Amino acid sequence: MIGAYSLMLKNFNASRIVPSRLLLSVIAVSVLLFNTGCGLFGAKRKISVPQLLTPIVKAEKDRLIQEVNRLSTVKSIHGKVEIQFEDTSFASSGIADQYRLVDGNITLQRPGQIYLVIQFTFVDIAQMASDGEHFSVAVLKGDDKYRRFVKGTNSANYQRLETNGTDPKTNKEKTEKQTVSALSNLRPQHFTDAFMIRPIEPNNSLTYVQSEFFNEESDIRPQAKKGARVMRGYYLLEEFSNAGGDTKLLRRLWFDRVNGIRLARVQSYNDEGVLITDVSYFNEMVLGSNTTASLPSRIEMTRPQDQYKLSISYQDSASVELNRDYPAKAFVLENKWGLKELDLDAQDKKVTSNQ
Repeated sequence: MIGAYSLMLKNFNASRIVPSRLLLSVIAVSVLLFNTGCGLFGAKRKISVPQLLTPIVKAEKDRLIQEVNRLSTVKSIHGKVEIQFEDTSFASSGIADQYRLVDGNITLQRPGQIYLVIQFTFVDIAQMASDGEHFSVAVLKGDDKYRRFVKGTNSANYQRLETNGTDPKTNKEKTEKQTVSALSNLRPQHFTDAFMIRPIEPNNSLTYVQSEFFNEESDIRPQAKKGARVMRGYYLLEEFSNAGGDTKLLRRLWFDRVNGIRLARVQSYNDEGVLITDVSYFNEMVLGSNTTASLPSRIEMTRPQDQYKLSISYQDSASVELNRDYPAKAFVLENKWGLKELDLDAQDKKVTSNQ
């Protein structure tokens, strides 16, 4: 017995056992993977990948600057518009109060002048103007306790105005109060900045940096399926200020690269790097009759800090007047209705004095 066992040990070869065990392990793992859904390499379901829109155009920085300055050659605009206002003050909880689509009559002139009349069923609900330095807003809608005439300075920062008065008892009163509050917080100079794009001129204190970006977004093409997503290529041109030795981001300009170069979006920032205005441009077409220019026919403007969003479209592209000279008095709004006046500069001085 002992002799037989010694003979087995003598003939034992470990090199034969290891490959056999390794082969058995591979077979076992393969069977396990096959039994758990066709293995790691078997596709269980199809994954939809957003389509990259083509052709994508290449361009240098000079070409991007040229596109901005092309849109900046228009000196004045006058026309009828449609305005959709959205109050985003409850955006953090997913609620947005959307107001009725209203008509508008807008006149703009560089460098920062504007006169805007907002109407509903041919009745003025608000008028606002800015001479480039100061602004005024007349709220003509609703009960006397809500109507007001607000004025202030373009460059100043004011707190959001709240509508005084008793709490509304009906849905109609609540809507009226919200509408007046929203209109009171509109600033006409924000329209000017969105429509009259500031050109890019030689300036030693400004630096421009170009980069590439791809953004996944909704497919807005006419033939697109509902809920379809696409990947769109952009160039970003960022404008930095070097004044005082401290570099600050002023603007970020987005250029759509699909089938050409088009200015699609402009984001503006304050000295702390906070986003203050986000403007998107859509549906470029020829505007005007005598004097014409290819300009965006719809503009979306979002003011995150002021908690509102506006969508503005021209009603009739052919009736838009371009490059007409307007006198300074065309952008002066007076309180001819005898409304209760609210001077935001005087209010700020009073608060500072009390503090």
